[in-house]
Amino acid sequence: MTEGNFVDYVKIYVSSGKGGKGSTHLHREKFIEKGGPDGGDGGRGGHVYLVGNKGLWTLFHLKFAKHVKAGHGGDGGGDRSTGADGDDKYIEVPLGTVVRDKETNEILFEITEHGEKRIVARGGKGGLGNWHFRSSTNQTPRYSQPGLPSEEIDMILELKVLADVGLVGFPNAGKSTLLSVLTSAKPKIADYPFTTLKPNLGIVAYRDFQSFVIADIPGIIEGAAEGKGLGHYFLRHIERNSTLLFLVPVDTPDIKGEYDILVNELTKYNPEMLDKERIVVISKCDMLDDALKAELKAELDVSFKDIPYMFISSVAQQGLQELKDKLWQMLNTEE
Repeated sequence: MTEGNFVDYVKIYVSSGKGGKGSTHLHREKFIEKGGPDGGDGGRGGHVYLVGNKGLWTLFHLKFAKHVKAGHGGDGGGDRSTGADGDDKYIEVPLGTVVRDKETNEILFEITEHGEKRIVARGGKGGLGNWHFRSSTNQTPRYSQPGLPSEEIDMILELKVLADVGLVGFPNAGKSTLLSVLTSAKPKIADYPFTTLKPNLGIVAYRDFQSFVIADIPGIIEGAAEGKGLGHYFLRHIERNSTLLFLVPVDTPDIKGEYDILVNELTKYNPEMLDKERIVVISKCDMLDDALKAELKAELDVSFKDIPYMFISSVAQQGLQELKDKLWQMLNTEE
């Protein structure tokens, strides 16, 4: 999937089908001139459903589907025949899709499981035929019910990537490089900021054929929670990760200061971020000799008293298995 095909935000208009109207038919056949009412009911209008599909990773297939309309219910007929129900419409979405009302911005629901099916616009009920309105005082009613109208909604679909681990760091921290060596993902990598403009997902193969999913989120800058840089377009993807991996290069002048800025931006965006498991990973450590690493470790032991940290080098393939072990332990530790 190319970067341009990753779509995580679409606006879409949906309309259910209106119900068919009931029939006012009076029964007529040879030798029966006044057979009484036998008008059938109208059919139900079609519903519009959203369905979770674990095989989808993006909303790209809906980028140009601006209008989705279900079929109208058929009208009732004579001999108490019911009109046909309108055709339902099914919109498949990736897991992690949030549905909002465009006008109120209210979250309607979220799709998080494969096969989960939710109605976004309910089809109108079909009207009753005149057969239902017969009585001892009105044996030939010449009226019936119209069908109920359709429902219409302008909605916004937002994708929040479902991953076990979210990579968090400033632009050019080496997140894409780490993702490429831990997984089989092939993200765009270059030596300039904001190389990654969309989240990349990769599956980390672990021991005994087990695995977990890691997401490379576009780099954070100071002020991201207010919308600077890529702002909210990527911060929402971190909300669903159970563990956050803060990646800080070893050549950063102030490692603890950079970590604090990252945590502050996430907290301003959503205070619940503080409840997630965290680990700090110091990258590019092939630049250090043993003496420098020991000196830095003494500083970090003070700075990160309650937060686990590790040294790695993606390029030199140092510390990667230890990192996998630690992440697996964090993901599978019972609270």
